Amino acid sequence: MKAIGKYIVITETKEPSIKTSGGLLITESQRDDVRYRKGEIVNIGTEVLGVKNGDHIYYDKHAGFYVEIGGDVYIVIKEQDVVIVL
Repeated sequence: MKAIGKYIVITETKEPSIKTSGGLLITESQRDDVRYRKGEIVNIGTEVLGVKNGDHIYYDKHAGFYVEIGGDVYIVIKEQDVVIVL
């Protein structure tokens, strides 16, 4: 698998559920107060600068699309959707 151009292939890092004071468990996908998600870069495109394979990043949760390859699910985003490199 090789990304092309300014695309980045990532795997989503699952964040733990948060327990409210009332005892409810809220998963990351149910939280409206968090706009960005954490992921790990699997492969970068030929024109991507500033990140490398294996970097952990935060990206816009509305960005990209899901692709299933060999039973594994990946997210493909554009370089501009990366907000923070850890």
